[in-house]
Amino acid sequence: MNYILFDGTVRNALLPFTFTRPVADIRVGILTIREKWEKYLGNTTTTLTEEYLMEKYPMVEMEANVMINASFFPNAILVEMVTNLEKNQAIIAGEEIIAFYTNDTQEDIDFDAYDLIDYEGDLLRIENTWDIFAKNDVAIREDFELLTEDRHSQPIPKSVNVIAPENIFIEEGAKLEFVTLNASAGPIYIGKNAEIMEGSVIRGPFALCEEAQVKLATKIYGATTVGPHCRVGGEVNNSVLFGYSNKGHDGFLGNSVLGEWCNIGADSNNSNLKNNYEEVRLWSYETEGFARTGLQFCGLMMGDHSKCGINTMFNTGTVVGVSTNIFGSGFPRNFVPSFSWGGASGFTTYITKKAFEVAKVVMSRRNVEFTEQDATILEYVFEETKKYRKE
Repeated sequence: MNYILFDGTVRNALLPFTFTRPVADIRVGILTIREKWEKYLGNTTTTLTEEYLMEKYPMVEMEANVMINASFFPNAILVEMVTNLEKNQAIIAGEEIIAFYTNDTQEDIDFDAYDLIDYEGDLLRIENTWDIFAKNDVAIREDFELLTEDRHSQPIPKSVNVIAPENIFIEEGAKLEFVTLNASAGPIYIGKNAEIMEGSVIRGPFALCEEAQVKLATKIYGATTVGPHCRVGGEVNNSVLFGYSNKGHDGFLGNSVLGEWCNIGADSNNSNLKNNYEEVRLWSYETEGFARTGLQFCGLMMGDHSKCGINTMFNTGTVVGVSTNIFGSGFPRNFVPSFSWGGASGFTTYITKKAFEVAKVVMSRRNVEFTEQDATILEYVFEETKKYRKE
């Protein structure tokens, strides 16, 4: 069977992260949503997404296909239902389509002609940007069980101060000495060739993905995910870093999400709680206004390739777009459009030529090429977000 992950109705609610990737490639827990489905299915997947993303994330259609809504996370029951789908069958939860069978001769899908199968169990789903960190606790626990089932951890070094070692899994090549790991409140996963430097104190649930690094004397609270090739330092609480991003110095990051290729300058901080303890509102690209989150704690949402200088201060509930460069004293506003250059005193447009020059240098340092596909995607984002910038 051929499996295709589609963006569904939530794509705009997950901007700025879905400006540069399909919903399937958002990381929540240890794995991306795509990696979760592929692990369960034992099969590769392709993607149905926005046209400008499809050169980098193509769809492969075969004679028989199962389309899966990428905003839903897999579990054993759901996966069994998905793999048993037959012609003209679909799985639904409420009014949302989770998955359906199709073939390459069907031009239009008429769900009125489908046999609709209700899924009635518990489901994990992301519907908003803040769900990425708010549901990270549950997602780490589920991924930990998935990745460690019937496997043995590498031994915990004798110099490590450890609580609840049975909830800790260390992959091959990971390095950690003279650190404290407390997995009593949730599991701790340390990925292949990852490193935790001396003096760091970490509480689970926590995921350190492949080739990622925790710097000296870092303090990390659950539920936090440090994606592949990321660097973290200072104090981090309930945050998700997708991959290849750096927050390597002192400063606080809490209830936040960083995309890929972001950099947080030394001694930068974000607020995750309003002074009056009221519910946090967060910029929504969907409504082009500030949406109610239902959360008291909500920090920084930062899209791919965005950066901030030293001592940057972010207000509670700040949304930063793609390829922004923020610096200077004071608090920048709590919605910074993509390709903005500046800070609290004002912004100008960060032109693509300069942004691409930086991206090429940054990515080459990690032996990753900035491709024509990447440039095309970012050019599209630049044009699409013009209306938010004062040009």
